[in-house]
Amino acid sequence: MTYAMNQDEMHALVDQCQPEAQRQALAAVALKDPQAAETLLAWIKQRDGLNALHRSVLNEPVPASLKYAAGRVTALQKNLSRSWQQAGIAAGFALAFGVGWTSNGQWAGKQEPVTLAANGVAQHEFVRQASFAHAVYLPEKRHPVEVTAAEQDHLVQWLSKRLGKPLKVPKLSAQGYELVGGRLLPGEIGARAQFMFQNEQGQRITLYLGAIDPKSEKVAQDETRFSYQADGPTSSFYWSDQGFGYALTGEVNREKLIALATLVYQQL
Repeated sequence: MTYAMNQDEMHALVDQCQPEAQRQALAAVALKDPQAAETLLAWIKQRDGLNALHRSVLNEPVPASLKYAAGRVTALQKNLSRSWQQAGIAAGFALAFGVGWTSNGQWAGKQEPVTLAANGVAQHEFVRQASFAHAVYLPEKRHPVEVTAAEQDHLVQWLSKRLGKPLKVPKLSAQGYELVGGRLLPGEIGARAQFMFQNEQGQRITLYLGAIDPKSEKVAQDETRFSYQADGPTSSFYWSDQGFGYALTGEVNREKLIALATLVYQQL
């Protein structure tokens, strides 16, 4: 039986408030649950949008007036029954945020992907999974990867064995991106891998790759097909080649991403 994430777990994953091991486990579950992954992507974009909107005050200390108000709410809640306490919490959230999760639909609306491919074929599910994995691990400070670039040989051997295909790490140093490392991720018909790269400005891009279901691939196995998809600031360039899918994802413009993807394709 497939385990379905509940909303508490999804909120905790977006807020990054669990221990690393638990966060990794939940991310693996979400990758297998299209509906949960789509919701998480929307929430992550909402979180990042709010952070960007209020970045100037994000790290300011909490005003004394709010601390006092919070203390008063806590004191009042202790005098309420459990049922009233729960109602008070809900009301508190509504008052604190003005518009709550009831307006989430305005944030979660999916933008239609922009496709750049002569054949018009876009592997939406593969790219969705790549975008989700990118969004989950992009903000990680201490554990963005499982194996760091310092152990690149081991990383490549390990992931090659798990994916059943000899892998190579593309070199993007001339473009300003150095390998951070990589990790193993679950896929629909087997394991998948993610390589992360970062430039001097701290901007990260990820290469997501793995076997694709031949039933969902509408082209011959020996043909290579390309497509470009953009969803807000995050873009992905996808291609498939001999039964394997690849998606390069990052918050970079279309021209730069396609140029990087072309280099990656040429090296792989």
